[in-house]
Amino acid sequence: MDRMLVVVFDSESNAFEAKKALQELDREDVIAVYDQAVVARNADGSATVRESDGPNPVMTVTGTTLGALLGLLGGPVGAALGAAAGLAVGAAVDVDKARISEDFVEDVRQKLTPEKFALVAEIQEDTTIPVDLRMEALGGTVFRRALSEVKHKVHDENVSAMRADLAQMKAEHAAAHADRKAKLQEKINQLDSKIQARLEKSKQRRQAEEAQAQGKVDFLKARAAAMKAKAPQRHA
Repeated sequence: MDRMLVVVFDSESNAFEAKKALQELDREDVIAVYDQAVVARNADGSATVRESDGPNPVMTVTGTTLGALLGLLGGPVGAALGAAAGLAVGAAVDVDKARISEDFVEDVRQKLTPEKFALVAEIQEDTTIPVDLRMEALGGTVFRRALSEVKHKVHDENVSAMRADLAQMKAEHAAAHADRKAKLQEKINQLDSKIQARLEKSKQRRQAEEAQAQGKVDFLKARAAAMKAKAPQRHA
């Protein structure tokens, strides 16, 4: 199952040790690490990316699920999220893009207080025990949440509601007197533009997600091939 993992530590060194531990579990084929970063919560409440690392070249922090979560952790007042990484300010990040609920972000924020550090990673794991044991041994507090696809349903419902309004306006336009037609037509044009903009945004978002999903598939295939090549050859 694909999950978002956040592990909060009191020390930066432990956060980097945790990052190494995840990489070891990935090499042992216990989990798959798609993307990860070490984050510091600053005294002013902003969050700074100390280091990011995506094992798959297709997966880069900016624009990914992990990148969206990093933006959210910066807080509503805005965040200094690693200018070198080109990450967006927290307030401008869409919760839906992070594919997790607001309660998860809030739970992490409450624990990730100023002067603390977190390892944030998007991973695939079949069981939670291996990661939990390694993280807890380093003194980390673990938060994880399965990545959701609910946002598409919500978006589709919103577009359907707007289309219903548009149909109603068109019906009223057809029956309206001449002096009302112009005003109704203006509203129809505005609503239609909004619908088209939402559809285009949804199309772009789905394409980005499909690219990320294909990136994960390619990464897992490449890793499996590499492990097979390294495995001892059996002799007849």
